[in-house]
Amino acid sequence: MRRPIRSLLYWRFRERPFADLGRRGVCDAAMRLVQFCRRGKEGAVRVGVELEAGHGVVDLKDFDSSLPHTMREFLEMGDRGMEQAHRALASGRCVVALSDVRLLPPVTAPEKVVCVGMNYRDHCLEQNAPIPKEPIIFSKFPSAITGPYDDIILPDESKEVDWEVELAFVIGRKGKHIKEEEALSYVAGFTVANDVSARDWQMRRNGKQWLLGKTFDSFCPLGPALVTTAAVKDPHSLGIRCRVNGDTVQESNTNQMIFRTEAVVSWVSQFVTLCPGDVFLTGTPPGVGVFRNPPVFLKKGDVVECEIDEIGVIRNAVI
Repeated sequence: MRRPIRSLLYWRFRERPFADLGRRGVCDAAMRLVQFCRRGKEGAVRVGVELEAGHGVVDLKDFDSSLPHTMREFLEMGDRGMEQAHRALASGRCVVALSDVRLLPPVTAPEKVVCVGMNYRDHCLEQNAPIPKEPIIFSKFPSAITGPYDDIILPDESKEVDWEVELAFVIGRKGKHIKEEEALSYVAGFTVANDVSARDWQMRRNGKQWLLGKTFDSFCPLGPALVTTAAVKDPHSLGIRCRVNGDTVQESNTNQMIFRTEAVVSWVSQFVTLCPGDVFLTGTPPGVGVFRNPPVFLKKGDVVECEIDEIGVIRNAVI
């Protein structure tokens, strides 16, 4: 006999005993976690669960006042936080209409923002560059993170600001020297990122080190949700695309990634301890502006949309 669906509040949740959640990872429940504030209360950050088809957001703090305000603190709770999120989702209570919500980046103020360069085969071919033998790691400062629908600010210091759609993931539990075969259990979920880049600073200034060109304020739009690992069928088989003013400028698939999520987690954890809330950007496919003929860069008034199948779309105006 077919079980009745209790309501739209069950968003593809895989029912398992709570005690089993920790065995495979902190996010074995299929959910879309968000960080948000209510309209008119912009200073009050909340963590919630996004419902299916625009039916609102479950406010976890309203459901359980002991839960923290931020996603980073929520992830630090591990299984207990996820258990409460499931209970809140199943309860049918504490739902806030989307019209009353402003979505924030799914994670703010992470300890680290780790990026992988040259990580798509087709992007390497675009540049006639060799396939890297080891992951090329650089970083952004956390202050570069901005919301899924917030503005990208063109800095006066650069005239060559470019787009880069990327699959991002967020660490869910602390680890060091993580084995590749266990790495996904350390990943809380996936989200969409735009690795906005000032090419003049990346390629010609600052000794050609990438950091300054990558980390201007607003150069890391992120969102719209943190989609838990159980909700993504295969993170390495997702359509990925970027549009500028409605025109598709990048289109590929995450199967082009050279170093996949597990390899990146294992590699970076050799050097630094990974912590809940750490954000990883996994590289971009071909179609960036700097390698066009002639090169194309973002200008005031442009609108950039980055989209990944099963995860969502972020849309940012350039000002």
